[in-house]
Amino acid sequence: MRLDGRRISKNIVDKRGMSRGAVGGLSVGGAIIVGLLALMLGGNPITAIRGAGQLFGTEHADPNYTPTAEEEALAQFAGQILAGTEDVWTAIFEKNGLTYVPPKMVLFTGSVRSGCGGANAQSGPFYCSADQCVYLDLSFFSSMKEQIGADGDFAYAYVIAHEVGHHVQYLLGTLDKAHREMSRYRQGSKEYNQISVRLELQADFYAGVWAHHDNKMFGSLEPGDVEEGLAVASKIGDDFLQKQAYGYSVPDSFNHGTSAQRSRWLNKGIITGDPSQGNTFAIDYDSL
Repeated sequence: MRLDGRRISKNIVDKRGMSRGAVGGLSVGGAIIVGLLALMLGGNPITAIRGAGQLFGTEHADPNYTPTAEEEALAQFAGQILAGTEDVWTAIFEKNGLTYVPPKMVLFTGSVRSGCGGANAQSGPFYCSADQCVYLDLSFFSSMKEQIGADGDFAYAYVIAHEVGHHVQYLLGTLDKAHREMSRYRQGSKEYNQISVRLELQADFYAGVWAHHDNKMFGSLEPGDVEEGLAVASKIGDDFLQKQAYGYSVPDSFNHGTSAQRSRWLNKGIITGDPSQGNTFAIDYDSL
């Protein structure tokens, strides 16, 4: 991606090097599995966060923490991508007579307390509507590369834009409506999971819408970027991740969508750039 000279968002809360007690409950190994199978590219994080345990104690700075040059470059990159989402969604909302209120992005290392509860790095990036913040441990990008072979600046931008897509859903009322509907069903049931899939695919679509308009505004996409994003989407589908972990997949347990679905909705957003074409709740589930 071409980002030279692009501004860095002022909506960054840098908590890197801060810690808050210890994490109880799920083991680190178990949390990594949760991160891979349940929270790759985020979504509704509350269940996985609670499963990973709660964080206790007073937040304090680690005197031994020093960010690497690579981490600092990723922090700048994340700030530029967040700024791009602000520019794009502000313009789209204004065009539709609405006001876009951007989310904060909280950068952290190790563990963090959010409005949705405590989380650690293995929980993956997530959006919390309770405080309207996107949470990101930059080490997640290394995990993407090492564990599923997903790498590249547009792949990382997709992660951020997807989480911001959940914030867009929150502002439009979609997220709360979906969560109310999900509360009618047993957590983990087929019906519950299908609503989750619709939310996640729409967030993928919104990530594509952002990429479309960011490129129109700034000429940010380079040859191969779109293919890079679609390749990542194909590796984070529930079917792909379950087969990698277990050797088989269980469709009724899907909560983010298949590889084909995630690639399709991301690509649709990139091609059309039209938010009105991303109503995943108005389509028969089997046609998603």
